[in-house]
Amino acid sequence: MSQNPGKTPPRVTRQPSWLSREFQDHARAIRSTLSDLARKPLSALLTAFVVGITLALPAGFHTLLSNMDVASSGLEGSLRASLFLKDSVSTEQGQILARSIGTRNGVSSAHYISRAEALAEFKANSGFGDALAVLRDNPLPAVVIVTPDTHSPQADIDQLFKQLSSLPEVEQAQIDKKWLQRLYSILGLVERVVFVVAAALALAVVIIIGNTVRLDIENHRDSIEVMMLIGAEDRFIRRPFLYTGLWYGIAGAILAVLLVEGARLSLASPASQLADLYGTQVALRGVAPEAALAMLLAGIGLGWIGAFWTVSRHLHRIDPV
Repeated sequence: MSQNPGKTPPRVTRQPSWLSREFQDHARAIRSTLSDLARKPLSALLTAFVVGITLALPAGFHTLLSNMDVASSGLEGSLRASLFLKDSVSTEQGQILARSIGTRNGVSSAHYISRAEALAEFKANSGFGDALAVLRDNPLPAVVIVTPDTHSPQADIDQLFKQLSSLPEVEQAQIDKKWLQRLYSILGLVERVVFVVAAALALAVVIIIGNTVRLDIENHRDSIEVMMLIGAEDRFIRRPFLYTGLWYGIAGAILAVLLVEGARLSLASPASQLADLYGTQVALRGVAPEAALAMLLAGIGLGWIGAFWTVSRHLHRIDPV
């Protein structure tokens, strides 16, 4: 049978692919959530600011801890071991020993002080120069001053001091461990505090964003019931609220970085003045790029968790019938 040339064949409408539909749905959800936030800028800004302050606290503690690590390098002069050498060790042997110790792992520096240098320094600082002048022999031994690397684990430094004390050239070792133990105790305590505070405030961020999303759910309750009646899937209904949580998390993370940087700039001058009083130079470091990225990812993750947790709980309570 021949076809009628006067009739136009019916047009076949192509259905969009699954990927295309998903892209369109996500784009629609992004536009709608951003429009909702733009219609209530003050409320959205206040929520993002609260999230930012909550995220800024652990970030500020982390920045403080990193600056304490830098400042602790100024205490290296107090964290040291004095290795008093035997009288039989010559000056050349003492210098060789100091160079050998300086190449060990965990040693920041090793300085040899001869018997003559030790006596001259003692005369200059003790005020008994005239009394010491009557001595026939030099009573002071040669010494090697060893400064450990404070970034090494405490157990490694303790093991290093034990090894140095047992060297055959060493008559006696005087090790100042109190500063070392105090330093590691303070840093360990601060690290634990940062972890606990970060965990507690992460939960607070989830609750804050979850409560904000809950209010949005109540405001859109009628439209949610209509979508349920026409058979919309839960993931379709849930998607805009998840994006709302993401926007709050991202905005809060950005504000947290700005708050920490603002605090650093405001404290830079007083910290520099305090360091000058102790004869050191300290430049406060801000939020590192990797730390800023971690804060952004944390904001995104916490925002999504808070929104997903809240939407999942409240969608089951809405009865469209």
